[in-house]
Amino acid sequence: MPSQPPLPFAVSQPHAREAGAVLDQLNSSPAGLDSAQAEQRLRQAGPNSLPAPPRDSPLKRFLLQFHDTLIHVLLASAAITALLGHWVDTAVIAGVVTINAIIGFLQEGKAEAALEGIRRMLSVQAQTLRDGEWRNIDAGTLVPGDIVRLRAGDRVPADLRLIETTGLRIEESALTGESVPADKQPAPVAADAPLGDRSPLAFSGTLVAAGRAIGVVVGTGTDTEIGRINRLIANVETLQTPLTRQMARFGKGLSMIIVGLALLMLGIGLGLHAFPLDELFLAAIGFAVAAIPEGLPAILTITLALGVQRMARRNAITRRLSAVEALGSVTVICSDKTGTLTRNEMTAREIVTRGGRYAVSGTGYRPAGDITLDGELVELAEHAHLNALIEVVAIANDTELGQDEDGEWRIAGEPTEGALRALAGKAGFSGDDHVRHAAIPFASEHKFMATLNSTPTGLRRILLKGAPDRLLDRCRRELDSDGLPEMLDRNFWESEIERLAGQGLRVLAAAARSAPDGQSTLAIDDLDDMVFLGLIGIIDPPRPEAIAAIASCHAAGIRVKMITGDHAITARAIGIEMGLGDATSLKVIDGPAIEAADDDTLRRLARDCDIFARTSPEHKLRLVMALQASGEVVAMTGDGVNDAPALKRADIGVAMGIKGTEATKEAADIVLADDNFTTIEHAIEEGRTIYDNLKKAILFTLPTNGAQGLVMLVAVLFGLTLPLTPVQILWVNMVVAVTLALALAFEPAEPGIMQRPPRAPGKPLLGALFLGRLLFVSLLIGGATIAVFEAELAYGLPLDTARTSAVTTLVVAQAFYLFNARFLSAASLRPDLVFTNRAAWIALAILLLLQLAFVYLPPLQTAFATTALSGRHWLLATAIGLAVFLLMEGEKTLIRHLERKRVDE
Repeated sequence: MPSQPPLPFAVSQPHAREAGAVLDQLNSSPAGLDSAQAEQRLRQAGPNSLPAPPRDSPLKRFLLQFHDTLIHVLLASAAITALLGHWVDTAVIAGVVTINAIIGFLQEGKAEAALEGIRRMLSVQAQTLRDGEWRNIDAGTLVPGDIVRLRAGDRVPADLRLIETTGLRIEESALTGESVPADKQPAPVAADAPLGDRSPLAFSGTLVAAGRAIGVVVGTGTDTEIGRINRLIANVETLQTPLTRQMARFGKGLSMIIVGLALLMLGIGLGLHAFPLDELFLAAIGFAVAAIPEGLPAILTITLALGVQRMARRNAITRRLSAVEALGSVTVICSDKTGTLTRNEMTAREIVTRGGRYAVSGTGYRPAGDITLDGELVELAEHAHLNALIEVVAIANDTELGQDEDGEWRIAGEPTEGALRALAGKAGFSGDDHVRHAAIPFASEHKFMATLNSTPTGLRRILLKGAPDRLLDRCRRELDSDGLPEMLDRNFWESEIERLAGQGLRVLAAAARSAPDGQSTLAIDDLDDMVFLGLIGIIDPPRPEAIAAIASCHAAGIRVKMITGDHAITARAIGIEMGLGDATSLKVIDGPAIEAADDDTLRRLARDCDIFARTSPEHKLRLVMALQASGEVVAMTGDGVNDAPALKRADIGVAMGIKGTEATKEAADIVLADDNFTTIEHAIEEGRTIYDNLKKAILFTLPTNGAQGLVMLVAVLFGLTLPLTPVQILWVNMVVAVTLALALAFEPAEPGIMQRPPRAPGKPLLGALFLGRLLFVSLLIGGATIAVFEAELAYGLPLDTARTSAVTTLVVAQAFYLFNARFLSAASLRPDLVFTNRAAWIALAILLLLQLAFVYLPPLQTAFATTALSGRHWLLATAIGLAVFLLMEGEKTLIRHLERKRVDE
């Protein structure tokens, strides 16, 4: 018997085909599969689960932390110190490298955790028609062609093509970004319909908010929409942050310079001065030890770690150390709308009756706020038409509103109905004394809900709320401003509907009429000759604090773009309210336009447009990549599964900690504990501060090494006695420099830090100005050290005393230079800035105690070959340090003057 051809599990565009055609292609029927068919298909299609990707072993992931040029330089310095026999130095350097690797290993979020978060979203059980009867089976055994039944509260177990629906609404915000549940129905839609408009499909991992349905499985495991996102996350490459790129370049350049100068020393020492080879070799190694900033990686790591702690206190939880400084270079923030810029809590914004247009204040589900007419507070009892509308939306409502144990207002039911419950609370209407006799639940076919109730006075009324066009069709009269019925003016209401919709509001209508005293049932036919009461405009409101944060970002030169799955009109209205642009300049494009754009066109669109609507996960990912291709440093925020691939690709992925899905949190670099966009602005400010402090630490540390290296280099080149011994170099490098440089990690933000533009992504870590400063300070301190050493020898002092005086001069000059380095350009003697960092003064006191011990304690004198100094030596070192400080302040003053002159021109 010939083998059967493989079953056609992949159904192309099932949302665009009739349900019967999809069943035929799957070789299935409304009666479902039998067990034998299901087992065969399970063998062919595989389980309905997301496979775990291959993972690196913990050992490999740990070893990868050492794959960095600066770490290689540091390891080389450890090897050099080991060759010199300075085992304490070797142990300290090795410890710094190991600690750095451990921190990186523990902090960096892995994609495997993101995939696991998505896998946890899949349901455990599914109600399936097998062998002609309904069974609860393990969702992992579902196969294409299975018939599945959905009810309110179920999590959709696989991608389904719906066959029958009754009032089905599915919460898809984690997948599409829409803030309200999507209406579902079996009729096919256009083949190119965006994800959020594919109403005949129910997607795996989403939640049934209301109604019931029967559908056929068209995708399982990795062939589902959520499985496709899973593959996107697995395939997305993460980029290096600006600091890691710059430090890599810096490490390579530094290592080449050090090796080149060491070889130059060997050549000159042998060719010109005929030094013994072993002595010359040790001198060259001593130069390398002096020039390599062994403490710098530790200082950088500690600076970043302190930044992480400060950010945590501001509700930004950092999952990767390098992400902290990368925030400071962000040029574009791509933000999801729902739950990020907005509250993800529907709110009634405006009411329209024949009595006027009522404004409603307050946001979210908290029933606190005012209803005003022309700025005047409204009392419900004085506005019969408004009271009638509030009665409908409060009573014809199945959603419960209440406070949780944390005092937060939560809903159990539909977000739209939750907004109407909160509206009733603001109006002071409880409705507890109304009795319901019958109801017609909301269904996508008729798009309304109706109830039959008894009022407190015993009258029976039919209350109707829903889509305005459907209610207008059932009304011949409306309630006038005096609360009396009159003929319906449909043109008026349609113009009001258009006005509200143009503001991005979701529009609902309310109607009512009296019912006979004995009526106890309710049917569709009873909903004729209703009295139209008015309209309610509902929106997922912007976070007020996010509006201010966006303005601050704009002032800092950072562009904010909204990328959402919501409709263009709604996104545009929110964008204008958020301050992303005004009504004339704001540019909006939608998913189909993104889909049709090639890479070059998309780069232009990504640069020029402010809002991207009806986007899919692939669109978000492509937009982030397009911005990065244009040289932007991109931060992507979001809270849904659909955001995870773009979050992982972005330079900085920012997830919402409260409403964010586990998959999104695990894919992100930073998690906002309070879901507040303002925290992103604070984090960017902190990132800029950290980057400044890193630069300050480098500008302080490198001249120390440069001065020491210069001392060793000049001594060899000119055949002089070495002014410093290797062990004294170790003292300055690892004790003094680190003690002082750590103080810079505690520097607060410089004035006006959020009024300057982001640093250019390709800008070198140290530009020509700072390289010049570095060289100048190295020459000043190194030259002064050599001069003091030679002067003391000429004065007739012993070699050890001359070296002790030289080391003290080097250390004191560095202490004075610390106060120059505290501010990159501002004057260091400004009264309002001198005492802003207590750590600097504490470090200075510690340094003084350490240097006194170095000079006067016998055990340290023995270890470091030092001798006691007189007051003259300390006065000389202090005078040189003060001269260094004043010269560097003069340099900063000149730079500020030239900068102001350039701006004026």
